[in-house]
Amino acid sequence: MTAAGIAGLATVLPTGTAAAAPGRCGDHAWCDPGRSPDERAAMVLRELTLDEKISLLGGDDLAGAAGPGHTGTGHGVERLGIPPVYYGDGPVGSRQGSGTSMPSGVSLAASFDPELAKTYGATVANEVRCKGNDVVFGPTVDVLRVPTSGRAFEGFGEDPYLSSRIGVGWAAGAHSEGVMVCVKHFAAYTQEGVLGVVGSRMLYNAVVDERTLREIYLPPFEAAVREAGVGAVMGSYNRVGGQYACEHQWLLNDLLKHEWGFTGYTIADYAAMHSTGNSLANGMDFEPWPALVYSPAAIRTALATGQAATSDVDEHARRILRTMFSHGIFDRPAYPDDDSQIDKKAHLDTAGHVAEQGMTLLRNDGLLPLDPAALRGKTIAVIGEAAEKFVQGGGSSSTTPYSFASPLQGIQQRGAEAGITVVHEPGTTPGAAAEAARNADIAVVVVSDMMSEFLDKPNLDLDSGIAQFPPPALGNPLANQDAIIEAALDANVNTVVVLETGGPVATPWRYRTRALLEAWYPGANAGTAIARVLFGDVDPGGRLPLTFPDSDDDVPTAGDIARYPGKGLDVHFTEGVFVGYRHYDAREIEPAFPFGHGLSYTSFAYSDLRVSGEKVSVVVTNTGNRTGHAVPQLYLGLPSPRADVPQPPRQLKGFAKLTLDPGRSASVEFTLTDSALSYWDELAGGWTVAAGDYRVHVGESSRDIRGDGTFTVAAERRVR
Repeated sequence: MTAAGIAGLATVLPTGTAAAAPGRCGDHAWCDPGRSPDERAAMVLRELTLDEKISLLGGDDLAGAAGPGHTGTGHGVERLGIPPVYYGDGPVGSRQGSGTSMPSGVSLAASFDPELAKTYGATVANEVRCKGNDVVFGPTVDVLRVPTSGRAFEGFGEDPYLSSRIGVGWAAGAHSEGVMVCVKHFAAYTQEGVLGVVGSRMLYNAVVDERTLREIYLPPFEAAVREAGVGAVMGSYNRVGGQYACEHQWLLNDLLKHEWGFTGYTIADYAAMHSTGNSLANGMDFEPWPALVYSPAAIRTALATGQAATSDVDEHARRILRTMFSHGIFDRPAYPDDDSQIDKKAHLDTAGHVAEQGMTLLRNDGLLPLDPAALRGKTIAVIGEAAEKFVQGGGSSSTTPYSFASPLQGIQQRGAEAGITVVHEPGTTPGAAAEAARNADIAVVVVSDMMSEFLDKPNLDLDSGIAQFPPPALGNPLANQDAIIEAALDANVNTVVVLETGGPVATPWRYRTRALLEAWYPGANAGTAIARVLFGDVDPGGRLPLTFPDSDDDVPTAGDIARYPGKGLDVHFTEGVFVGYRHYDAREIEPAFPFGHGLSYTSFAYSDLRVSGEKVSVVVTNTGNRTGHAVPQLYLGLPSPRADVPQPPRQLKGFAKLTLDPGRSASVEFTLTDSALSYWDELAGGWTVAAGDYRVHVGESSRDIRGDGTFTVAAERRVR
């Protein structure tokens, strides 16, 4: 049930009469749920003392930030019936004690399925709620700019449209559980830093033009606000145009609250605030644990010295109260901290389903799916230390799973059902890997990388992240995984490589593989999902939400220290809108695997492409002999209105997720909205549809186009 639905259970009384509310509000006049959230907030605000208002702006964590308690706590005011607010991470599952570890955000994005994103968001929010929290810190919708960014695994990839659709679905699912969503991190937050110092997220200044912000980095946040109605937006660590994001007048007040009409409240990331006066005056509403910049003493000093006004404090308190009313926090009992309410088995099944739908088959010459009947009595060698490890990203998205099925366990169980012998070789040396592969009928090499908040990977090498956690000098059995893959390929041509990575990695051996499966960080039910995909119990559902470069030299920021990690403290976004596949397409660079790519165990034909008025339609037919998932993708090539407004050859503007039986067809229709056709015109200061010819591309990826068309816009028009 949504928060609004829960609030609706309260008795509605005539105006001016206190309500017998089922929640914690009491018998005050503002406890009447028949009043609007704005009216209720205004009423309670008038009764608050200045000290009480100040207390609402800073939080703490009752059990300690690293303990088993909430991620943060917002103070209540008991005498007025204002309840405390409890906050919980996070983007891939609850971090409060143990929880169901969901697949990484990039795995969800690879599903290209907003409906699945609703299920994901609801699953995470249910556990956050069952642990006594009102607000979930998630989803992470930062568009990926640097493929080695430490938090690549946490977000939804390199495309703003895909990130928007998945983010809106995630938030809708979380809201269905009566949990308020705090989307993060606002804005232009694209890197952690090299060795935690150079290009540090705490210090860097994003030097970025408004068009690039509007077209690439802001759309997922705008969609979360305008479409999903999120209650909170988290400010990021970095600076944008010289101002810290958590005290940024244009971002927080002019754009977010006024232009987009955001009625919720802003929350600073932990230790992301710097100036009490600037934060108060420029739109930051709440500082979670530890409230240092928004401590009562600091706020009192800022008011006394004229750095901010009491009206600023009033506005921040009003926004917090209004959002609490609108999300039903006053009008329901507190959520109990009791994870026995969680259906752990159902959630584990959900984690497995999400993993299956995100797994992306990058190469396959027919080796997959494995045929259980043909392999009866034969041997599969599972090679790699990662095959028995729980692989996940580090930082605020790290979780402790209730239970975990490893890839090895999943393959062993599936093999036992079919009478197949499954052996394991950790593969700590190439020689051991080769021996195991040589003595098996099929070799499955499972390898992983390590990505984490706080630290970017130095390059795309598979081992580059692992080499930092821990350093090789301390001993690392996962190092030199490329050599292990090469040894297995030398010993057995029937070798499948399974990647458990947080983002793109170098694949110098890819042309030698018969099958290559990207499983991402697949969560608590990793083994079951991987086995089901390998044996064809389910079609791999994933498509790449980010480009796999052929080499580090090909990425958009390569060779330009000013772009990354930055020159001094300034990071120059001079690639503009040419992020991810837009860059590769414009430069005609062949990637290892393009955005949108992913194979099925069947084949699909595209026909009858039609472009008419505001519609594009195409018929997709399963031409193979198995049920499979198709993901038709719509790309538009917009005309360039003038030389200073270059346009990428293709931009994703629509997609669909289909499941088709053999021989079945489906017609897919895409609507060409003004939003899909417009660009940000910096001269006009608004969204504009240019005059000219628009190119329509529909296909299986940004490089596998199955149908083309055009249409013409006769005259330029301003749309908003």
